[in-house]
Amino acid sequence: MQTTTTEIKDVIIIEPRLFRDERGYFFESYSERDFNAQVREVRFVQDNESKSSYGVLRGLHFQKPPFTQSKLVRVIRGAVLDVAVDIRKGSPTFGRHVAVELSEDNHRQLFIPRGFAHGFSVLTPEAVFQYKCDNFYAPQSEGAIAWNDPDLHIDWRIPAEDMILSEKDKHHPLLKDAEWLFSYEKNLY
Repeated sequence: MQTTTTEIKDVIIIEPRLFRDERGYFFESYSERDFNAQVREVRFVQDNESKSSYGVLRGLHFQKPPFTQSKLVRVIRGAVLDVAVDIRKGSPTFGRHVAVELSEDNHRQLFIPRGFAHGFSVLTPEAVFQYKCDNFYAPQSEGAIAWNDPDLHIDWRIPAEDMILSEKDKHHPLLKDAEWLFSYEKNLY
């Protein structure tokens, strides 16, 4: 696998080595040994999958301690714009984001560490999205910030009139008004 650091050094793009022949292709989608050596040591405990149609925007979500989560995300059908926002107070990149297109064609994955809000928009007629988490889902620990916060300057690559949001995702606070954020100085791992 090949890793690429982004503008926010803790958010990593991962591209697997693809082996193609007349039958199709093969690649390792995850190797604990390689991931721990090239990204960081993480113990993933839960795999999730969602299916969404064009225009769906999910996010920007996170979980509060003690249930904070790192995620390793990928798309197995279609394409999404995946976004990670640094919400670690005191971080030199606080409030900045990384946006990466993940698709069934590019096979990219994105590692999003604890201390980031995460979301994605669906760019194709349908997308199947998979992600690994290093902590279990805990509904009482949910947190989120507004997907359309003007201070974040996120171009979701979907016209506003085509966006499909859950009722909950329509009403999250702006980053500057969020009641709970992570501390950059505090070790989240």
